[in-house]
Amino acid sequence: MRRRGAIAALLAAPLLLGQAKPVLVPDVSQREVEIAYSFTGAELLLFGAILYPGGRLPQGEAPTDVVVVVKGPTESILVREKEKVAGIWVNAERLRYRSAPSFYALASSRPIARLVDERTRAIYELGVDSLQLSPASSAPADVQGRFQDGLVDLRRRAGLYHEAPHAVEITDGVLYRARVSIPARVPVGRFTAETFLIRDGHVLAAAVRDIDIRKSGFERFVARAADRHAILYGLVAVALSVLLGWAAGWIARRI
Repeated sequence: MRRRGAIAALLAAPLLLGQAKPVLVPDVSQREVEIAYSFTGAELLLFGAILYPGGRLPQGEAPTDVVVVVKGPTESILVREKEKVAGIWVNAERLRYRSAPSFYALASSRPIARLVDERTRAIYELGVDSLQLSPASSAPADVQGRFQDGLVDLRRRAGLYHEAPHAVEITDGVLYRARVSIPARVPVGRFTAETFLIRDGHVLAAAVRDIDIRKSGFERFVARAADRHAILYGLVAVALSVLLGWAAGWIARRI
C-alpha cells in the first residue's frame, strides 16, 4: 500500500507543478510623497518582476499581461445634479456614495477590455467604469448610473481618475514597469498600488504595496491643527481674518 501511495505521488507531482502559479514581486519608486506649498504633482514608477514556477517562462502558453491600479483613500461624497429653472441653475436631485476612491489610476499592458471580461473587471474593480461606489440610497438603476457617470466625469476632468492602456512595459516576459502621474490636487492619506498578472482572461496573481501621501512643512502644521484642535483653529482663523481686514482698512485710510 505504501508503494502504491508513493507511485501515485510521483505521478501526481508533474500535475501539481503544472498547476503552480507565478508570483508577483512589485515595488514603487516612492513609498512616501510629501506635499509642500510648491507641490505641482509627482510621477510614481511602479516596477517589479514575475517569478514563474521553476524559474523559467512557460512554453506554448499565451503571454501574460500586467495591470497596475493606484487607489486613494475612500471617502463619502454627496453628488448634486443641477437643473435650470427660470433661467437659473439650482440644485435638484442628489445622491450620496458611502465609499468612492478619492483617486484612481489604471495602467495596463493592453486595453483592459481586451484582457478580462466584464464580470472579472467588476470583481477586481479594473477600470473606472467598474468601480463599486456603494450608493447610500436605493435609487433606480438608471438614476445611479447617471450620477456615477457624472461623478466619474468630474474626477476625470480634475485629473483624479484616469486610465492609461499600453502604459505598462514588460521586458522578456519577466520584468515590468509603469509610470503613474499624481496631480497637484491629490488628496492626502494612505494609497495602495495593486498589481495584477493576467493570462487568458484570468487573474493569476496579485500583490499590493502601500504609498503614503502627506503634507509637509507649514501645510502639515495647519492640517494637523485643523484636525486635532478644530475649535481653537477656527477661532484663530477668524481672529486672523479680522486682524488682516482691519490692517488693510488702516493702510487704505493712511494712503
